[in-house]
Parts: sequence; C-alpha cells; structure tokens
Amino acid sequence: MDVTRLPRRDLALTAVGVGAAQFGNLYRPSTDAELEGAVQAAWDQGIRYFDTAPHYGLGLSERRLGALLGQFPRDEIVVSTKAGRLLRPSPETAHLRDVAGGFDVPADVRREWDFSAAGVRRSLEESLERSGLDRFDIVYLHDPDDHGAQAREAALPELARMRDEGIIGAIGAGMNQSAMLADFVRDGDIDVVMLAGRYTLLEQSALDDLLPLAVERGVGVVIAGVYNSGLLARPRPPADARYNYQQAPPELLARVNRIADLCEAHGVTLPDAAVRFALAHPAVVSTVIGVRTHQQVTQAAQRAATDVPVSLWADLVAAGLLRADAPVPTAVPVA
Repeated sequence: MDVTRLPRRDLALTAVGVGAAQFGNLYRPSTDAELEGAVQAAWDQGIRYFDTAPHYGLGLSERRLGALLGQFPRDEIVVSTKAGRLLRPSPETAHLRDVAGGFDVPADVRREWDFSAAGVRRSLEESLERSGLDRFDIVYLHDPDDHGAQAREAALPELARMRDEGIIGAIGAGMNQSAMLADFVRDGDIDVVMLAGRYTLLEQSALDDLLPLAVERGVGVVIAGVYNSGLLARPRPPADARYNYQQAPPELLARVNRIADLCEAHGVTLPDAAVRFALAHPAVVSTVIGVRTHQQVTQAAQRAATDVPVSLWADLVAAGLLRADAPVPTAVPVA
C-alpha cells in the first residue's frame, strides 16, 4: 500500500489506517476473535497505521490494540493515540455501562478533561502503560473544542517538548471541526492533524481554512470519519443512518441518495467513491477507517484501490453535489 511521509517528520503513514474505536466496544461489544482477525487482515493488506485513544472504551481500545500489535515488528508500524482526557477510578458508577460515552464497557472509570502540561504528559504515560507499547509515534490532542486556550498555551508546547525529547515522533490535534485545527496549524509547532467528518464526499468545508493552510505550512492531514458516521458507508444509506453520531436528517439522506445515483451510473459504489475522494487532496497523508472485523479491513483496502472514473467527479460537480475546487483522483489508485 502507498505510504506518504509527513512533510516535517521522518514518519510515513499508509494511505489507509485502522481506526480502533470499535476495539473499545463502540456501540456494541467486539470479540477478541474479530479484532485479532482485523489486525491480521490489516497487516496482510499492507496497512501499517493504527489509531487509538483513551476515550475509546475507557482504555479498552488501547489495551486490546497494544496486545494485538505486539506480534508485529514495532519499527514497521505507526501507532497514534490521543491526550486530553484522563481516566480516573469511579467506583460509584462501576455497576453502570458507559452509555453516555457511546461504548459498551463498565463505567468503572470516568473521563476528566485535562489539557495542562502535566495532564498531557500523564496521559501519554498512562497510555503507554495500558497498551504495553514502547512508544507512540503520534500523539494528538483529542477534541480540545472547549479548551482552546489551554491547548494552545500548555498542551501543545508540552507535546512539542516530549517530541523534542524523543518520546513522541510527531504531534498534533484531532477534532470534528476544521477552524480550530487551522488555528493550530497557523500558530503552533505541529506536524499532523486528524480531521473527522469535515472533508468527505458529502461535505468539503475544510477547503475554506485547514486544507490550503496545511499545504502551505507543510502539515499532514489525516482524514477520519470518511463515511460521516455511517451515512456514506453503504451503497445506499438506510433510513436510520447516522450523521455526526446522530440520526441523519431527511435532507442529507436525499443528498446522499443523489450522490449514490451518480456513483451507480458510473459503476462504483458510494463508499468506494468516498474513500477514493478523501485521499486525493495533496494535504492528506492517510485516511483512518474504523473497523471491527477482517472483512471490514479488506473492504477498506479494496475501496482505496478502486478505479473511479474521472467522469463521476465532473458529474457530481455539475449536479452541485461536489465543490468544483475539491481535488479529485486522476492517477492510478492506491495499490
């Protein structure tokens, strides 16, 4: 599989990465057998980038992913985690499930926001302990939407110090919005950002701020949420499809069905086009796709290698379903 190096760091990411939220029982339990098959399939498909976070399953994702990656040569894989939510014991809620967080796990710990310098350093130390890994190649600040000042003044400088100490390979932030990420790229000493849901076949708002700035400043962009929480994940969206983790409104369902019409007319599926589109922007170094099974991993790799007719993109633009200024694939697909 093709790899792209971060412009500022000697670190290469595969075009497709494994998003490990489902390793933390996102929405429903994942079995150990399913996840073992997913990681093995990723290796077999040439995928070498894996992303996790303390938030995913209250640490379960980090524990599971770290254990499963132990069978592979460490220097041949790239692993990222996130900081900003510390996990603290919560015996008073241990009898409950983490329903509010979206994960089917016991709520025996709670999340505490902490973007202080000490907090992000402690977060990394605890992630290393949970995962059993010797290092994380990338650490992102996780959703600092309501903590922008502290992220800028304390968390990012501390991550930079840890990077300069050789503890981390690259640093950045991961969010569901592009505006604050653009601010971090403009003002901070960062290497890579993860953008979820704001640059997809359905919406391209990041073209207005983050993406051109990332190209200008030499900051890599990892695209997550390429399916907009599931709305683009099937050839046709079901009536109960999610968008931004909630029920998709009727007008978005109608728009996606119009996109699907054109995809079918050109002999490709909606999710095939969604993955190929996200990889085409010059700022994008990888797209992280959430998976639970080996079939989903294989499917993601196949979608990245789908040959999408150039005429599809032109028809989407003509129909007002894709911005005319969005870069589209024109070369040989990912192999």
